[in-house]
Amino acid sequence: MKLFTCSIVLINLLVLQSFSVLCFSQDFDFFYFVQQWPGSYCDSKQRCCYPKTGKPAADFGIHGLWPNYNDGGYPSNCDPDSRFDRSEISDLIRTMEKEWPTLSCPSNDGIKFWTHEWVKHGTCSESELGRRQYFEAAIALKRKANLLDALTNAGIKPNDEFYKIEDFRDAINEAIGYTPGIECNVDPSGNSQLYQVYLCVDTSGSDFIECPLLPRARCGSSIQFPKF
Repeated sequence: MKLFTCSIVLINLLVLQSFSVLCFSQDFDFFYFVQQWPGSYCDSKQRCCYPKTGKPAADFGIHGLWPNYNDGGYPSNCDPDSRFDRSEISDLIRTMEKEWPTLSCPSNDGIKFWTHEWVKHGTCSESELGRRQYFEAAIALKRKANLLDALTNAGIKPNDEFYKIEDFRDAINEAIGYTPGIECNVDPSGNSQLYQVYLCVDTSGSDFIECPLLPRARCGSSIQFPKF
C-alpha cells in the first residue's frame, strides 16, 4: 500500500513538472523584430541619456525580438526561473552596446534593458531559442535588415525633413523584400515622427517573412525623420 501511494505521488509530480514545462515553453506563431530610431526616442521622451560607452551612432537600434500570435496577442514573462545571465553573452556585450543600445535615464550599461527583453519576451521563445541564441538571433537579423541604408539609398535621410509614410514602407520593402510595420511617435511640437520599424520573422528566429498581422501605424500621411 505504501509503495502504491509513493508511485501515485511520483506520477503526480511528473505530471506537474511536465505541465510546468509546457507553460514556460508556450507556442507562438512568429516574431516581431523591432528596431527604433534614436532621434525619435529622445524626442518622445523629451530627453534621453547616452550609455556609459558614449553617444550611439546615428543608426537604428534593436528594441527587441518579440514572440507573437497570429490573432494579435502575445505571450509574456513565460518562465520566472529563467533569468538573464550576463556571463552567457559576455563576448557579445560590445556588439550589443552598438546594435542594441539603451537610451533610458539615468545613463547605464544596457544590462537592465537586455534583462527586461529576455524576461518579458525571450523566455517565451525558449522552445526555439536559448538565452544566448536569442540575443545572437536579434543581432543577426539587425545585420540582415540595414534599415538606414535602405532608406538613405531611397533618398530618405534623417535630416528633420518630412516624407510620405508610403515612401518609408516602399524603400524598406524594396531593400529587404518584406512589408514593414511603421510605428510613429509625436514630438513636443506635435510632429508625427518615424519611431519604430517592425519586421516579421519565422519561429526559428532566422528568416524574415510577410507579417501575418501588422501593428497599427498611428502615423500621419507625412512623417518626420528626425536628426540624431
